[in-house]
Amino acid sequence: MTKLKAGVLGAGAFGRIHARKYAEEHRTHFVGVFDPDDERAQQLADTHGAESFDSLDALLAATDIVTIASPPSMHGEAAKRALEAGKHILVEKPLATDTPTGMTLLDIAAKQNLIIACGHQERLVFDAMGLFAAAERPTRIESVREGPWTGRSADVSVTLDLMVHDLDLALQLMGAKPQRVSASARSEHGRTADAIKATLDFGGAEAVFTSSRIAPERRRTMRVVYPSGEVKVDFMARTFDNSSPFPLNPAFAETRIGSDPLGANVSAFIDAVLGVAPRPVVNGAEALAVLELGLAVDQAAGLPSLS
Repeated sequence: MTKLKAGVLGAGAFGRIHARKYAEEHRTHFVGVFDPDDERAQQLADTHGAESFDSLDALLAATDIVTIASPPSMHGEAAKRALEAGKHILVEKPLATDTPTGMTLLDIAAKQNLIIACGHQERLVFDAMGLFAAAERPTRIESVREGPWTGRSADVSVTLDLMVHDLDLALQLMGAKPQRVSASARSEHGRTADAIKATLDFGGAEAVFTSSRIAPERRRTMRVVYPSGEVKVDFMARTFDNSSPFPLNPAFAETRIGSDPLGANVSAFIDAVLGVAPRPVVNGAEALAVLELGLAVDQAAGLPSLS
């Protein structure tokens, strides 16, 4: 079998993981990386015996599939260039930073029969738990996703940086978009929200999300309340408490998907490109819906989404 030639845009933390996954995957050949930081790109390329390209165009010319793991504000433009070059793409979240660009990406992909996947990996955690098979719709969702300031992804709001994971999960659990969105936020390091609290009204159900990148410590939790009980998830400990009747898998973190959701997401992306699966874990339309909701949260808070 001819291997797919895979490349990565961005040699940061997520770019390094994606590069490793492609290098380890038997169906792909990791050809290289482009990052404006030449030293960082060369180090990553040397790790896998690959090439450090001197431009995005050069990377695209050498690949079949590309992960876009650049700073979030660059996702949309980079994704557009990759699709226009005929490449299947896996975009780390968010898909883009504005709705028109996101819609353009979906349009190009549809016309050229290309796959768009997005890096909302927490969805695979819930899949491994079995929570998406629950027979009831939640009546309330509460999430906390926060940590200390690192400067990472400071080109976008904490909403598009962190909260997007929980927005994606809420849209899947509720099976609908919210009817109303309200939010309050504060900034310490720029124009965008560094800490934000959002309340989403789903009509008979409510979701309350708290996200911060200026908190004293890291927390990643979600409480999902159903008519018959509730499920409390600790994403960092990879554990949950379940008082509902749903037969969730307590050993989910030991499964292939639960132990490595990012790797499973990359594998599913490759499946979709090869036609082994009908779609990636999170497709372009779903990623766009999450982006639109994140933008609505920032708008409700009265702050921009881009720094």
